[in-house]
Amino acid sequence: MNKLLAQDKQPVAAAPAEKPRAGAVKPVPEDALILIPMRNTVLFPGVISPVTVGRQGSVAAAQEAVRSERKVGFLLQRDPQKNDVGPNDLYWVGTAGQVVRYITGGEGAHHMVVQGQSRFRALEFLEGWPFLVARVQYIETPEEMNPEVEARFLQLKSQAVEAIQLLPNAPEELAVVVQGLTSPTMLADMVGNLLDVKLEDKQALLETFDLKKRLDRVLAMLSERVGVLRISKEIGDKTKKEFDERQREHVLREQMRQIQKELGEDEDSGAELAGLKKQIDEAGMPEDVHQHAAKELKRLQRMGEGSAEGSMLRTYLEWLAELPWKDEASRPIDIAQARQVLDEDHYGLEKIKKRILEHLAVRKLNPTGKSPILCFVGPPGVGKTSLGQSIARATGRKFQRIALGGVHDEAEIRGHRRTYIGALPGNVIQALRRAESRNTVLMFDEIDKLGQGGFHGDPSSALLEVLDPEQNSHFRDNYLGVDFDLSKVMFITTANMLDTIPGPLRDRMEIIQLPGYTEEEKLEIAKRYLVKRQLEANGLKSADKAIEDFVLGDDVLRAIIGDYTREAG
Repeated sequence: MNKLLAQDKQPVAAAPAEKPRAGAVKPVPEDALILIPMRNTVLFPGVISPVTVGRQGSVAAAQEAVRSERKVGFLLQRDPQKNDVGPNDLYWVGTAGQVVRYITGGEGAHHMVVQGQSRFRALEFLEGWPFLVARVQYIETPEEMNPEVEARFLQLKSQAVEAIQLLPNAPEELAVVVQGLTSPTMLADMVGNLLDVKLEDKQALLETFDLKKRLDRVLAMLSERVGVLRISKEIGDKTKKEFDERQREHVLREQMRQIQKELGEDEDSGAELAGLKKQIDEAGMPEDVHQHAAKELKRLQRMGEGSAEGSMLRTYLEWLAELPWKDEASRPIDIAQARQVLDEDHYGLEKIKKRILEHLAVRKLNPTGKSPILCFVGPPGVGKTSLGQSIARATGRKFQRIALGGVHDEAEIRGHRRTYIGALPGNVIQALRRAESRNTVLMFDEIDKLGQGGFHGDPSSALLEVLDPEQNSHFRDNYLGVDFDLSKVMFITTANMLDTIPGPLRDRMEIIQLPGYTEEEKLEIAKRYLVKRQLEANGLKSADKAIEDFVLGDDVLRAIIGDYTREAG
């Protein structure tokens, strides 16, 4: 409904129409009616409506009707875009009315106020006038107030009043006018005129001559519009309530801030923000990142930390400030010491150690070069993870491990966007924050068990950017929203098998196979490392005491290896 009943169409006192000058036109027969085609208006009986005409024929018709004080018939065009219309371009049922006011405006526009009086049907169009003329049959609807009509009349009146109450800008006296109507015909035409429906539907209502059917048709259209108005009002009330709650929260927080200021507690918050600003300034961020952080800090100062958004913004700034942005001087790689560390931690694996030392030697000769990513492949227990720890110890770097087994969400690698509640950076950024350094050995463990792409994105594709030396200097975590340089990180991966590693990911890594140990190697590993650890773990040997009588001979160890440990590792 087009602001149903929102336009206050109160009856206009009939003023003497200003008689315009017209050319010589032969008189219109008394049994004929002057017609004006309407583009987008359906006039109903009993309704007073403004009408503007501009086409030559319509202006001539209006002027002749005013000059001769004749009624005018208004017919709806079938095609509102058509200018030159004839009988076949019009609906033949319309409303006859009286011009109660006529005003000539600028730019050729002629304005009228017309009062609809009765329905009519065109019977025969006549020729010989510069406007449309037709013989018509007037259609009167008898006012019969039987029980069926009365029931529909009361229902329509009730729904019309409800519609008025649902409209925010409807005048209050409009409901009183509707309540005071006693004519079902007048009520149906009045509501039909003001309903926001298609012109074809209004025309169909105008052509419904049976009063009961007309009331049914208006009730159906009004019920639909009332349903829409109810939903619209619910949405408006909900929006207003949420806005009022936000305003109330803002006022309360401002009052609380003033109270805290009076109590001296506001100084603590200011000190915390000052500390955060100092932390950001000293973090060594790139210029663009620092400008972004300073801008977000100003937002936080304006909104306060008490709001939910303020709390999330503070957490975000703390993440930015605590990341290792500064370039650190890495410790020179000592190949001899690296060999010693590898021998201390692992027995055998000579080819593997040799390749690791070659890798470290290349990094020593060209620290800024783009070295390949090492991928240790072998069965469980052969020392893949401990090799990564040994490399970290040999190079003087911190060690961080990220388990990829079962990871199926891209956000685990690239982080969640800040729009989500509880959002955090990905595991890569979290690991570097824990390490407090970019010169870190970062191990992706069990890369072969990484989940494939699905509803939550493809984590293997996200990992490509991390491991690719051409891209990882500008790695962008979804949570941070700024570039972070990963080129200083030494990446190592491990896997049990190669078959399940995606091809593009495998191409970026250098595969180093770790075979299982022979019985002699297992015996030597047990004697050098495992027995001593188990003695200490079970309290049989410590720094201040030892049980000398407890000895595991080679034959016992061989029996354990042969009968109980047939695994590769």
